Amino acid sequence: MAILISIYSFILGLVLGSFYNVVGLRVPEGQSVISPPSHCPSCGRRLTIPDLIPVFSYVFLRGRCRTCHQRISPVYPVVEASTGILFLFCFLHASSISEIIAGWLLVSLLMIVLVTDLTRMLIPDKIVLFFSILFFVFRVISPLHPWWDSLLGTAAGFSLLAVIAIVSRGGMGGGDVKLFAVMGLFVGTKVILLGFFLSAFYGAIFGIIGLLTGLIGRRQPVPFVPFIVFGMMTAFFFGNEIIGVYINLLF
Repeated sequence: MAILISIYSFILGLVLGSFYNVVGLRVPEGQSVISPPSHCPSCGRRLTIPDLIPVFSYVFLRGRCRTCHQRISPVYPVVEASTGILFLFCFLHASSISEIIAGWLLVSLLMIVLVTDLTRMLIPDKIVLFFSILFFVFRVISPLHPWWDSLLGTAAGFSLLAVIAIVSRGGMGGGDVKLFAVMGLFVGTKVILLGFFLSAFYGAIFGIIGLLTGLIGRRQPVPFVPFIVFGMMTAFFFGNEIIGVYINLLF
């Protein structure tokens, strides 16, 4: 039974990841996520079922449109595969149905804003607002931590990022501030603070390597959401273990 649910979790993530690509690409443009149906952005041809199989269609078509042969963005298969893997990991790691659903909701938010950040370098308010309502309702129905921790997590996520945004004079965008505030409501103080620290750590490592290898320039803007994904997922899944190791090292 566990194997079947694991397969289901992975496939569900693949399918939703395909939809999250649509949401992440259309919402910033003010377009409906339902109509028109999926189509090639280059030639406009409506995609058929063989074109819409998550990850596998991209591999089968060798990353090009079947009709016009224009390259398909690798963001599509990356988001689909990442969502599938993370959904599976949520199921394998969680100890209750509530934790599984919580993980899936957090992954869903991060995958959508990953698309918007990679393609447009922004985090739309509509997406953040939608998930803030969803997170609030879920926390009322199935609280995984005290209500005061949600409020403190929101305040911590917002205040920390807001201060950095002010000090850096635009180095940290307003979308990042709102995103961390909403995630703080959902995951609480401990996870949001650790998640931010790890996101910044991963970003710094990438930045140093990028500068040393010449992959990025000194003033070249770099999307921050990919590092938020790594940081928040690490904190969400392994936060207690990481904090435990840190405390043991100190004492």
